[in-house]
Amino acid sequence: MLKREDIIAMAKDAKVEFIRLQFTDILGVMKNVAITVSQLEKALDNELMFDGSSIDGFVRIEESDMYLYPDYNTWSIVPSTGFDNHTARMICDIYTDSGEPFVGDPRYVLRRAIAEAAEMGFTVNMGPEAEFFLFHTDEKGRPTLETNDQASYFDLAPVDLGEAARRDMVLYLESIGFEIEASHHEVAPGQHEIDFKYMDALKTADYVQIFKYVVRRVAQRHGLHATFMPKPVFGIAGSGMHVNQSLTKDGKNAFYDPNGVNGLSTTAYQYLAGLLRHARALTAITNCTVNSYKRLVSGYEAPVYVAWAGKNRSPLVRVPAKRGNSTRMELRSPDPACNPYLAFAAMIRAGLDGIKKQLTPPDPVELNIFHMSEAQRNDYNLELLPSSLAEAIEIMRKSELMRDTLGDHIFNCFIENKLQEWDDYRIQVTDWEMERYLNKF
Repeated sequence: MLKREDIIAMAKDAKVEFIRLQFTDILGVMKNVAITVSQLEKALDNELMFDGSSIDGFVRIEESDMYLYPDYNTWSIVPSTGFDNHTARMICDIYTDSGEPFVGDPRYVLRRAIAEAAEMGFTVNMGPEAEFFLFHTDEKGRPTLETNDQASYFDLAPVDLGEAARRDMVLYLESIGFEIEASHHEVAPGQHEIDFKYMDALKTADYVQIFKYVVRRVAQRHGLHATFMPKPVFGIAGSGMHVNQSLTKDGKNAFYDPNGVNGLSTTAYQYLAGLLRHARALTAITNCTVNSYKRLVSGYEAPVYVAWAGKNRSPLVRVPAKRGNSTRMELRSPDPACNPYLAFAAMIRAGLDGIKKQLTPPDPVELNIFHMSEAQRNDYNLELLPSSLAEAIEIMRKSELMRDTLGDHIFNCFIENKLQEWDDYRIQVTDWEMERYLNKF
């Protein structure tokens, strides 16, 4: 645990000139207030204020004074790589002028979910697998949809022309404390994945935000544009962010039981049942854009039906084969455009609800769901995930668990923002409509 004097000393030793105080709005966009090192002690004493009314989903203009409370344990010196030289960063919690945690802070929402798990004796671990695309930019530096390769799964250079950029991303991430487990080309042209080791849920959510920032900045240095948009190109696979999750209790993996069915504990099955029961209600949070639902369609490996399995990768939840401390379950629907704090909180609360209510999951589906007949799917009573943002919001609106998870402030602001996004989208006239109807009618 870092202390105030530790940070001051490290800033002096590293000749830090600027500090980025980072936080996240309810849409999952990282924000930042930059200060000079002369203001560091003031920041560490929680005395820095900002205008919360300028941030999506925070507060109204008449109640705009908000305070940044840096989390000392997120202190990190930014490596000198041509940008952000002599810079450090800390991730902050948001507090009101009365000294209370701000209920509209996504990090606070996740803290609440983690605290509930702790009251039940559990520590929550998360391990995301975020995919992204690398596109060329035009002469003005604007992103195009032209990929820099025609590679596929696990291809190498010279076929994988993004390998150099991905290598630099990995090295940069490792230099700031990430433990990178794997990096590779994904199935679609220009699509990549970098996986880092699972950690406790709050640190992982912080790392997701840092990860996205680093990937975009390093890509920029290579003359490329990195995007975590779920489905940027029609006809090829979209980008997901599968989330591996597990609970530990008394230092042991609470999902593992060598005497349990398939080596899984009762706790694991109950958590799984909670995830499945609330899967449709939490989809608006894990898949929070109009574009997210262009990815959640059959034929591109993204899950569509609420089911689970072991080796089978077509259901919503997969339980990988490894046991012992590696026992976990993988929710395959989230995409990397989601707010990780809200998404992780929703998953945790869903799983914990299954444990509290001692729910039992349905039987696993070990067939390829995408190739099953309608009659077979009916035999398994498979529910569909929402097919649009509007449908997902309506399902979420009816969920008391999701309202309680987010709190009234974020719940209402989130729905208002996303319904506006849907309205903005539905009145657009697209190229597809012009090509289909302009000459026909």
